[in-house]
Amino acid sequence: MQTSPFLGELIGTIVLILLGDGVVANVVLSQTKGHNAGWIVITAGWSFAVTIGIFVAKAFGSIDAHLSPAVTIAFAVATDDYSHVIPYITAQMIGAFIGAVLVWLHHLPHWAVTDDKAAKLATFCNTPAIRSTGSNLTSEAMATIVLILGLAGISSKHLGELAIGVGPYLVGVLVWSIGLSLGGPTGYAINPARDLGPRIAHAVLPIPNKGPSGWNYAWVPVLGPIIGAVVGGLLIRWYAL
Repeated sequence: MQTSPFLGELIGTIVLILLGDGVVANVVLSQTKGHNAGWIVITAGWSFAVTIGIFVAKAFGSIDAHLSPAVTIAFAVATDDYSHVIPYITAQMIGAFIGAVLVWLHHLPHWAVTDDKAAKLATFCNTPAIRSTGSNLTSEAMATIVLILGLAGISSKHLGELAIGVGPYLVGVLVWSIGLSLGGPTGYAINPARDLGPRIAHAVLPIPNKGPSGWNYAWVPVLGPIIGAVVGGLLIRWYAL
């Protein structure tokens, strides 16, 4: 099979979610080796997941390696080129769902021994620390703006050419910084596919005593990052960062 941008976004997003939701599962599910390891481990694991996901996406044919509808939308707005929006987001959504299924499969014995329904849901998707719709939406939008501006800064022509292979590591640092500094209120989805795809997986998978999938909140980690993406894309377009 030949590589392609669609395949790159698909496989890269699968790896992103497998490693990202995987570290959450390792921390919150009962009787894992990483149980109760804490927020630092989760944010670090997610940053590494982003770095590896980018490398994999590029290897399988996506030179952009967006892995997120928010990033795809932001750079479509910035460049006025919307040709990648539908194929990229389709691949990202499918990849996020598959990645979440693999997380479920990888931790199969631990679902039955975990009594906490909220922990099971948190493995797949985001829930706010304090439920406040306006604040939660603002938090997701603001964190996504930082993500988009950070990506623009990393690739900025004003900084000169980066050494080959350095970019994904810098993106990982960016995501780690967002998680540590801005992730506390909502769990920092900053990626609609990262939340929605796994949330669908949580809804359909046969997880013992899993509880509801939180659909009354699900629109926040989708709309918030999209708002942030549009604002970030416009800032890039207007100021040519």
